[in-house]
Amino acid sequence: MKQFSMGLMALLALVLVGCGAVDDAERVRGVTESEIRFGGAHDLSGVFAAVSNPALNGANLRFREVNDAGGVHGRRIRYIVEDHGYQVPRAAQAANKLVTRDEVFGKLLTLGTPHNLAAFPIMDRHDVPSLFPLTPARPILETGDFSRRFSLSQSYYHNVGNAIDWLLEREEIERICVMYIPSDFGEEIHEAVRDAAQRHADLELVSATSHRPDETNFAGTLSRKRSSHCQLLVIGLAVRATVAVASGVRDMNWDGVELLASTAAFHAAVSSAPGGATEGMWAASAGPDIQTLRDRSESVAFIEAYRAAYGSEPDAMAQTGYSIAHALVKALELAGPELSVDGLVAALESLDYIDPVSGVHVRMGPDDHILLGDTWVTRVNSGVWETKAVIEGQ
Repeated sequence: MKQFSMGLMALLALVLVGCGAVDDAERVRGVTESEIRFGGAHDLSGVFAAVSNPALNGANLRFREVNDAGGVHGRRIRYIVEDHGYQVPRAAQAANKLVTRDEVFGKLLTLGTPHNLAAFPIMDRHDVPSLFPLTPARPILETGDFSRRFSLSQSYYHNVGNAIDWLLEREEIERICVMYIPSDFGEEIHEAVRDAAQRHADLELVSATSHRPDETNFAGTLSRKRSSHCQLLVIGLAVRATVAVASGVRDMNWDGVELLASTAAFHAAVSSAPGGATEGMWAASAGPDIQTLRDRSESVAFIEAYRAAYGSEPDAMAQTGYSIAHALVKALELAGPELSVDGLVAALESLDYIDPVSGVHVRMGPDDHILLGDTWVTRVNSGVWETKAVIEGQ
């Protein structure tokens, strides 16, 4: 009898182990019956905090709307955020925590080019997709498994190059210069300027200088660039530094120079800088400034909802966060209740709709993982980024 009981217990243990193996095989990372977990590593305390914080607010506003309505296929969206302070080692640590401890289904909206690249190895090992990070640098789509990479917009290189070409057709510019952070982000801006000078026979690159991410005193650099007779100064710096450059140009009464910033500076803190320091500055962006869309009822509804939730006006980054979250929600709805990474990827690749807040046409495909494919040439006018041209993606 004892031997029979022992044998029965052993058989029961084998059955339980087998059931556990089946459960493990069917289990999807970050997905339960009641929630889907996503994670993001952001700069909440460093030089790009002015980008991360409103983007997070916008995304969380959309997720809150969805969760209050019952979630997606009965699952609430949980967004776990870590602060890397724009430090790559901390970004790598955050990625490890989000992937191995929190077991997120995907990484969403993570800020910073080298910060995302540092996270890719552990993400790839665990099949965690990279979803619309807050950096459109080229390596974001070119490093690792393309099928698991999705970008917010065309690259810094592409958009800045498009804006330079557009300006050269309309302004008498023969001498160009650039200021940039010596990172993947900044080097891409530098390369776009250098290649533009090679592409246009009448354009000369007269000065290129790199700067620390936290640098704010540019008096000496600007004086030397002025002496080089630079006519178009391209800026690949953080938000505060971009404003400092514009203020420096104004204070030294440097007339006859145009300023062009990248998507990283397409921010209300730049367009509404004190004293109108950035008035007339150009930017290459991936969409319009939300503050220029008050003739659209959907845009106004978003502005009012954001104001009610956070007690402040939304900017372009807040709108970007909301729109990215909206794209993810639509993909999750299309992917169905039996969620998997492959299912989400297929759903993302089938997106084709008009974004309700910006009015921009969103479309992707199996060979096109860029959410916003057009270049928007904008210019600061009375404190907002006014659209001057939309260059269609190729």
